[in-house]
Amino acid sequence: MNLILLGAPGAGKGTQAKRLAEKYKIAHISTGDMLRDAVARGSDLGKKAKEYMDRGELVPDDIVIGIVKERLKEEDCRNGFILDGFPRTLKQAEALDKILLELGKEIDAVINIFVPEDEVVKRIAYRRSCRRCGAVYNLIYDPPKGDVCDKCGGDLYQRDDDKEEVVRERYRVYRNRTEPLIEYYRKRGKIIDVNGTRSIEDVFNEIVRSLPKKLNF
Repeated sequence: MNLILLGAPGAGKGTQAKRLAEKYKIAHISTGDMLRDAVARGSDLGKKAKEYMDRGELVPDDIVIGIVKERLKEEDCRNGFILDGFPRTLKQAEALDKILLELGKEIDAVINIFVPEDEVVKRIAYRRSCRRCGAVYNLIYDPPKGDVCDKCGGDLYQRDDDKEEVVRERYRVYRNRTEPLIEYYRKRGKIIDVNGTRSIEDVFNEIVRSLPKKLNF
């Protein structure tokens, strides 16, 4: 089973991708996690990517495409994968088509999780992370008990790309550059539309029910 998750920042793609990967025993490929890892390591790729990420802009296609191509060749993708955060542009989608053709694979379904802009802002701009252990809180939905991390007492901070003005810019970029992918895959009969404003469990159950029966084992 080879899947793609589409959705604005904060739509819950990562959460759903992890659950689907566990249920179907397929690889979860998160370009966001891979890019943030490169930033944390201070690699040349990470330094270039950070400049774009801090401004709320998309990382250039050639950087992301190269990362994904190598990742899809790894052994854990043999039985299937779920792409979380890629493709984000038509150019990336076309590049992915070529990569999959080379590997003898194809996309079975594209899950489109929709969440309105104001909800995205609440989910991201009110997010705080622990500098020490990495725990994540939301000041509206899952606030810490005090001004420090509940788990380790570490300082809480807001990531640069979580600030409201950056979040709204990320959403605008998504609408302008990524949403055309929905039509691209809809024409190919691959799109599954899911309302992402409900609980994690409800969204997950709808995705599972909506997958083609031949994939739902």
